[in-house]
Amino acid sequence: MRTRITELLGVEAPVIQGGMAHIADARLAAAISEAGGLGLIACGGANPAWVADQVRIARELTDKPIGVNVMLMDPRAPEIAEQLVSLGVDVVTTGAGSPAAYIDRWKKAGIKVIPVVASAALAKRMERLGADAVIAEGTEAGGHIGELATMALIPSVARAVSIPVIAAGGIADGRGLLAALALGAEGVQCGTRFLTVEECSVCDAWKRKVIDAKDSDTIVTGRASGHPVRGLKNRFSRECRKLEAQAAAGADVKPSFSGSLKRAVEGDVEGGAVMAGQIAAIVDERKRAADVVAEMIAEAEAFGAMTAQELARANAAREGLAS
Repeated sequence: MRTRITELLGVEAPVIQGGMAHIADARLAAAISEAGGLGLIACGGANPAWVADQVRIARELTDKPIGVNVMLMDPRAPEIAEQLVSLGVDVVTTGAGSPAAYIDRWKKAGIKVIPVVASAALAKRMERLGADAVIAEGTEAGGHIGELATMALIPSVARAVSIPVIAAGGIADGRGLLAALALGAEGVQCGTRFLTVEECSVCDAWKRKVIDAKDSDTIVTGRASGHPVRGLKNRFSRECRKLEAQAAAGADVKPSFSGSLKRAVEGDVEGGAVMAGQIAAIVDERKRAADVVAEMIAEAEAFGAMTAQELARANAAREGLAS
């Protein structure tokens, strides 16, 4: 399965792991890169020393391309952005802000730059700034989200830019990969699907919540503040929504999200923000990262080779087995 994304990144599979802050470390990134995709180390909320150490560990675990994700709203982003030049990472993906101040510096260092975008207008701006590709992320995704759904966003972005588009939000298997390609993307980014793999460092309770999730089990908090975040329903998210409703009605309350993700990472899956996307509903088992990537590619190729009638029968059979 060769696309402009596999050629650009030097990978075998057009599958990128999401840059999940406080979660995506060297072990997870290296496992996905070794499996043929592109693994990312998340720099959001991290200090430069940790980033350098994780890049070193990833290089020891694999000789395949490795990327990092930079959350640009992080106060340490300027320092980390400069550090990445000397670390010699292969790819930088960015979110939560504009990478305009860093793109030229990164590209001169031979780093591929791929911003996350939530609209066609933003994708066009990133292309003008020199981005090598864009990740168009739909609102189905976990963590920080935009408002446009993946089904509408991908073809709109693909029509708006000439650089390759990577689809994100609501993709966890080969059917999702194939659908993204049909919509005009040339690769996919998956976050929620990799939360339950053996190499992911989140606690067992978090993995269990993802595996047990139904399609209605995610909730969005933070819309009133302008920073909407999708996660799994729990005590924390319900309390946040309650406070947001009170604030909207004029009450003198202010929901606080500070430290909520870290609490969940440390094991408090009721009092912290357990981020996951809507596609958690079809993630129902723990596997190795290599198996997830291989099965995703095999399924996409198998379904892609089917006629419409064969596809309908295969889907019906698959759903019958699932029920």
